[in-house]
Amino acid sequence: MATPTLRTALIGLLFSHLISHIVDASVHDYRGQVFTPTGNAFILHAGSEGLYASHHSDIDSNSTESESDGGSFIRFDKVTFKRLEKSLEFAKNTDSPKVQAIIFEVEDRESIGGSAYGGQRAICCTADLAKLGACTQGNVIYRPSVQNPGWPHLLEASFEGNSLYATMPSETIPVSRTGMYNMYFVYCDPVLDGLEIEGKTIWKNPNGYLPGRMAPLMYFYGFMSFAFAILGIFWFSQYARFWKEVLPLQNCITLVITLGMFEMALWYFEYAEFNETGIRPMGTTFWAVTFGTVKRTVARVVILAVSMGFGVVRPTLGGLTSKVLMLGATFFVASETLELVENLGAVSDLSGKARIFLVPPVALLDAFFIIWIFTSLSKTLDKLQARRLMSKLDIYRKFTNALGVTVLLSVAWICYELYFKSTDVFNERWQKAWIIPAFWQVLSFSLLSVVCALWAPSQNSRRYAYTDDGNEFFDKEETLNLSLIRPGPISMKDARVSAPMSDPKSVIGIPTTISNNGDVEEDKRE
Repeated sequence: MATPTLRTALIGLLFSHLISHIVDASVHDYRGQVFTPTGNAFILHAGSEGLYASHHSDIDSNSTESESDGGSFIRFDKVTFKRLEKSLEFAKNTDSPKVQAIIFEVEDRESIGGSAYGGQRAICCTADLAKLGACTQGNVIYRPSVQNPGWPHLLEASFEGNSLYATMPSETIPVSRTGMYNMYFVYCDPVLDGLEIEGKTIWKNPNGYLPGRMAPLMYFYGFMSFAFAILGIFWFSQYARFWKEVLPLQNCITLVITLGMFEMALWYFEYAEFNETGIRPMGTTFWAVTFGTVKRTVARVVILAVSMGFGVVRPTLGGLTSKVLMLGATFFVASETLELVENLGAVSDLSGKARIFLVPPVALLDAFFIIWIFTSLSKTLDKLQARRLMSKLDIYRKFTNALGVTVLLSVAWICYELYFKSTDVFNERWQKAWIIPAFWQVLSFSLLSVVCALWAPSQNSRRYAYTDDGNEFFDKEETLNLSLIRPGPISMKDARVSAPMSDPKSVIGIPTTISNNGDVEEDKRE
């Protein structure tokens, strides 16, 4: 049974896992986004991506050939600003107001902004800083990078005369140094309050448009597709060979494997198309998310059913069936909603408030699944022990051990995630960030592989599934040929149970009538 500490850790695991999933896009569209007052400036976060150094360091900033010759770059594409008409009245007695784009690598973040005489740090140059000759009043404050010559980059768009529009130069900025690059649009003049923006920027890595944090995941999902194919070959060959002996439980495992194969393949093709075009393929993303959510839901329901002894101790779940299905359906709806919002939206579309409302239901439902699973496993193990079904007890002990190891690894990974995120506030270790979501896929695949090994179809699947009298009879030849169940050495005590008898239950001191009725009543109580 899960302890309170374990429950808390598991809830924290789900929280950290879901919140860590960051949506990114190499084509950043700014239509409808707004500027936020920050200090003495108005700021719009325009993008943050890990970019690898270009294969060729001599790319011309005005060349379009960099897209095909291994070049990393950031390109402005028709980025236009529109000010409100009322702002014209306030701007008559001032210089032409302007909007600036500042692009810098995260290691140079301290070079952005400044303060006069040790006062409050400002992003826009103040009169005091201008008097010191540190900057030009009304411009973004920045200092040249020591590690990355030529950076930060500053571009600007000015409103001339009575024009309502200003356009950022269509410039391509080559990237010659690997790092996490950030872009902000900034204006310092309050007369531009209510400024609207349209257009986009294009961010490209040497091997495609996938952001640096996501690029390794394309190859990872390709590897996972291959791993699921190997597992599928093993399982489906056994399934086809012993199809007459297949149990409902094994049909459910088949469904999970099939869903996993589709999920991995869809994610691979989603990342491949994203890498090719720079635009996330919404249709493929939707189906990848949906297949993954259905797989996780079915897997949890199957594990819960197995933990309750479905097909081993009891032929059906009885009155608990509707409760299990209701929990599964609720989990699917909550998880699907969260995954779709996170994967189909842009970074700025998912606010902190939305996460607060979407994450807790999934976390609580997942924690409830885990508590119910371990509670049911405890009862099933006790029941198998009482009935002396030793071979089935052996399988369930292995299954429990696998779940226990999975929980321990999950808790350990929680600690690593907390350490990773608490010490990497500015995403400086972005090249390793893909390992965090990849771990959960590997862990769930490993548990699925264990389940497949324990409950693989065999010629004796039906014979050694649930039986009304709750007893197992093995002879030496059948035990050697049995691939599903591998019992350990039989002791003298167990031999007395295995010996031929007219009523095996009488040997362990349980009257047949009372045992049968008691089992029925116990199932009803559960």
